[in-house]
Amino acid sequence: MTSYQSSLMRLLDERGYIHQTTDAAGLDALAAKQIVPGYIGFDATAPSLHVGSLVQIMLLRRLQQAGHKPIVLMGGGTTRIGDPTGRDESRKMLTDEVIEANIASIRTVFDRFLTFGDGPSEAVMVNNHDWLGKLGYIELLQSVGTHFTINRMLTFDSVRLRLEREQPMTFLEFNYMILQGYDYRHLAQIYGARLQMGGSDQWGNIVNGIELGRRMDGTELYGVTTPLLTTASGAKMGKTADGAVWLNNDALPHYDFWQYWRNADDRDVGKFLRLFTDLPLDEIARLEALAGAEINAAKKVLADEVTALCRGPEAAANAAATAAQVFEQGRAGGDLPSVSAGANGVTIVDALRELGFVASNKEARRKLEEGAVKIDGVVVRDPATRVTPGDTPVPVSLGSKRHGLVTP
Repeated sequence: MTSYQSSLMRLLDERGYIHQTTDAAGLDALAAKQIVPGYIGFDATAPSLHVGSLVQIMLLRRLQQAGHKPIVLMGGGTTRIGDPTGRDESRKMLTDEVIEANIASIRTVFDRFLTFGDGPSEAVMVNNHDWLGKLGYIELLQSVGTHFTINRMLTFDSVRLRLEREQPMTFLEFNYMILQGYDYRHLAQIYGARLQMGGSDQWGNIVNGIELGRRMDGTELYGVTTPLLTTASGAKMGKTADGAVWLNNDALPHYDFWQYWRNADDRDVGKFLRLFTDLPLDEIARLEALAGAEINAAKKVLADEVTALCRGPEAAANAAATAAQVFEQGRAGGDLPSVSAGANGVTIVDALRELGFVASNKEARRKLEEGAVKIDGVVVRDPATRVTPGDTPVPVSLGSKRHGLVTP
């Protein structure tokens, strides 16, 4: 482990956030003597970010915990273009109204992780459409375009891989890296940003911004990337067989969010506790060392801590109580997703679909044929089966991890 003098770099290093740095010694020295404004960009392609973005959100939290200033950059402008990194096709274009609504929805998550305000180390959220939307095309070509060569741009993975696969890349997308580089320069000028952070796939874009700031203004800027985060099984963070693990509670029930962490692979528990919770490192070491069935206690702590951070302590407590009722006591818990049956009840096919367990009636029938569906603990296979609750809700399950209630 590298020896750092600043609390920021020690914190990031101890908890496993650092993959690459453009100048670790320079950033360490700067962070040791002054407040460093640092930023991460997020495109507003959906009303919620998912767990794949959580390590970046925690990076901003760590920055603030170390006494520095987080800048949350919402890509209101760049979302209109689409980041080609890691994609085989162009993104669907979103309307201005949808993008602004997405940004407002995403903001609610950041309010839980960061303290916003006007103080020197308080967070701010900015929207790059505020400056990119006013940037004239001729001005962009003259002031910024001269610092980017087509030769170098063609070497970036986001461009090269798309071309090698003979998949189309629009001129719009090709400009993304230029605008992202300009963001860094603008934030350095207006907000004093000296640090950009991001995932390892953003290394080229971060270096572009650093070079642009140096060439145009002579400013010394820095970059840090995090490792590509996958589970021990090799799966990408934030996605499951049932879909994305959304951070916003209106996109994914608290119980399902809690269960995602409770079902973590034994080998991931220590890493996830370091990255996604504020628990002390010695306590994490103790939990990580638990063996056999005892590791389940560590998984519950992980689920409780992450859910409390992202959804609030009450949501975490309710989800944990529901899990205890469902799995340990065999009763229906109150924090499960639910669907109203009405006076005549509801077919099991409709119940599965409306609970969000399946995407279509066809998928529901297939799950019934497989024997994966239970009503109040009893396997059912007939798609015409109706669920008609009396005075109390009736539990419905799909497999071992999806549980819901049909209410009167």
